Amino acid sequence: MKPTRVPPRRAHRYGHGRIEIHPMRGREQTADLIDRYFNAYNAARVREICRLLTEKVLKPRVTVGLSLSGAMIPAGLGSALIPMIERGFIDYIVSTGANLYHDTHFGLGFDLFKSTPFLDDVTLYNDRVIRIYDITLDLDTLLESDRFVYLAIDRPEFQRRMGTSELHYKLGALVDGLEKKNNRRNTTLLAAAYRAQVPIYTSSPGDSTIGLNMAARALVGGALEIDVSRDVNESTALVYEAKRRGLSAVIILGGGSPKNFILQTEPQLQEVLGLDVKGHDFFVQITDARPDTGGLSGATPAEAVSWGKVDPKKLPDSVVCYGDSAMVFPLIASYVLTRSRKRPLKRLYAQRDALVEKLQSVYRRRLMRGRRGARAVTASRKH
Repeated sequence: MKPTRVPPRRAHRYGHGRIEIHPMRGREQTADLIDRYFNAYNAARVREICRLLTEKVLKPRVTVGLSLSGAMIPAGLGSALIPMIERGFIDYIVSTGANLYHDTHFGLGFDLFKSTPFLDDVTLYNDRVIRIYDITLDLDTLLESDRFVYLAIDRPEFQRRMGTSELHYKLGALVDGLEKKNNRRNTTLLAAAYRAQVPIYTSSPGDSTIGLNMAARALVGGALEIDVSRDVNESTALVYEAKRRGLSAVIILGGGSPKNFILQTEPQLQEVLGLDVKGHDFFVQITDARPDTGGLSGATPAEAVSWGKVDPKKLPDSVVCYGDSAMVFPLIASYVLTRSRKRPLKRLYAQRDALVEKLQSVYRRRLMRGRRGARAVTASRKH
């Protein structure tokens, strides 16, 4: 039999290494599995995200924001997020209120259960059971969690106007105590963020059960009120400082309102405040949404460049993986927890006031320069 003719090797110029066959032995660790076997399609995007995070993003001078949409916490994603916070890999968070509300269940000592999406919902309703796709929980879990939130925001320290980062920090302090009391240590995102002073923002504070309870208290004289402008200015100040001192990265799980909120910091700096900065330096997203419908959840980093949300020069450091965050992100977290060194905690919550004041001072100086320029133009026209 004649030897097979070896074809010309041109394709390697367009690739990043050969695809090789390594028969699995059943002893592969997650990081090794991703490095060796995630060769193409969205598996390759997972590998690219892992490499980007370990080689460039998770360095001390990079500020990392994470957005969390939907209801990922009931699915147990806290198991991946909490160690990421403790290792200094997440510096601030933008989340739906639903994630934070369901987060309290774990600290309160309540259970959620793996189930199936093929249940009779009328039967569940009659049995006082709630379904989140294939997760079940008792209605009493919601009612008792409501009671916790209700009583918490009735406390004196909550009776004023504040941003959502302060609201969640104060709730996190209470949940941290409940974790210890109920022997549920390291089970809640709120408590982990409180301990690490990682600020958590909610882009739609009225769109969750926490918001519903705040509205109920307002009906009977509760003074707690959310300052949405404070949220915008705080998050913008965090990103401005990140760009001034180093680099800014965003990790987007899903899309929706949290995605827009974490990305809009750059148009706020450039278009609204008129400051000379570029977009985020690193963009990582896991989404199951298509880009061709025009929805934000599927919008690509290339589209974000047109808004100034991503630095056009840094577009190569952007990766989108199309998949389920509940499946993909634990793989990525396991990889970086294995391959990356712990970073010093930035403790941005404690720096919020100073950073907002700095942003305010920079913006006021820009406005004053603009006014002086306008007066000079006016004076020259008169002559």
